[in-house]
Amino acid sequence: MTRKLTIKDIAQLAQTSKTTVSFYLNGKFEKMSSETRERIEAVIKETNYRPSALARSLNSKKTGLIGVLVGEIEHPITSQVIAGIEQEARKQGYQVLLGKSQFQVEEEEKILDSMLLQGVEGFIIQPSATLRKYSNLLQQTGGLVFFDSQIFEHRSSWVKSDLYHAVYEAVSQMIDKGYEEFILISAETGRLSTRLEKVAGFVDAVTDKNKTFSEYILADQVFSDDEVEAFLQEHLDQDKETLIVVINIWALPHVYHLMKKMEIAFPKTGLIGFENSEWTDFSTPAISTIVHDGIKVGESAAETLISQLRDQNQEPIHRVIECTTQWKESTK
Repeated sequence: MTRKLTIKDIAQLAQTSKTTVSFYLNGKFEKMSSETRERIEAVIKETNYRPSALARSLNSKKTGLIGVLVGEIEHPITSQVIAGIEQEARKQGYQVLLGKSQFQVEEEEKILDSMLLQGVEGFIIQPSATLRKYSNLLQQTGGLVFFDSQIFEHRSSWVKSDLYHAVYEAVSQMIDKGYEEFILISAETGRLSTRLEKVAGFVDAVTDKNKTFSEYILADQVFSDDEVEAFLQEHLDQDKETLIVVINIWALPHVYHLMKKMEIAFPKTGLIGFENSEWTDFSTPAISTIVHDGIKVGESAAETLISQLRDQNQEPIHRVIECTTQWKESTK
C-alpha cells in the first residue's frame, strides 16, 4: 500500500520548510517569494498531494470551510450565486458548507449553530427580514458577508445588486414610452435593503415625473389571489395605459396568471417583474424583467469574505453589482 504523502514530504521535495508549505496551503503568501510559491505549487501538482483537512485545521486552527446560508436553493438566481461562491472559494482553497432556511428564523439559527460546530471560518448569508443575531457570528468566526440584502442596523460587509437604479431607469423609460397610470405590488419592505431599494426606485421614478400610483401590500409569500384580483378590479382602468411593477420574485407568477385570467391586454397594461427567466422568456406574452448577475454576486461575496479572513483588521467592504433589464412583450 502506497504511503500517504505528508507536509514534510512536500517540504523536502520543494526544498523548503514544513512551515512554509503550511503557509502555502493556508493561503498565506505575504512573506513568501514567488519562486518558493511556484516550487511548492509544482510539487503539489506533480504528486497530486491532498492535505488532510483535519490535520490542516489542527496545525493552523483553520478548517478551510465557509458557511453559506440561503433562503432557498431552488430559484435560478440563488443557484447562480451559489455557483459563483463555490467557484471563487475553490480557486482560493476553501470549501463551502451550504444550508437553506426557507427564510425561517428558527431554521436559520439551527443551521448557523451546526456550521459553527463544524468549524466554519466565516459566513456568507442571504438574510431574512427578522434575524438580528449576527454580531455573535463575527465574534465566533473571522468574517461575515451578506448578499442579496444587508441588515441596515448591522455593521458588516455586503455584496448586492444595484436595484434602486435598475428600477428607477426601467420605470422612467416606461413613462417616456407613454404609460400614465402606475401600480406597485410588493410585500412589506421590513429592513431588507433589496425591497427598500426596489420600492424607492419605483416611487422616485414615478414622483420625479409628477405621476401618481396605487400600491398593494402582499402578506409575505402567503396571500390571497382573490384579494389581489379585487384590488386590480378596483384600481386598474384598462382604458388607460398602466404599468404594473411586481417587486417580489415569488409574486410575479401569481400576478401574471391573474392578469391572464382577467383578460388584461398586454402591453397596453404593462408588466415588469424580477428574475423568473426560467419561464418569463417562454410565456405568452414574454415578460419584461430586471435580472441580477448571480455568478458575479457570488464570486464577489466569496472574494470579500476570504479577504476578511486573511485580514482581521479590515474595514467592512461594500460592493454593488449592476443589473440589466430584459425588455419583452409585456411592455411597450
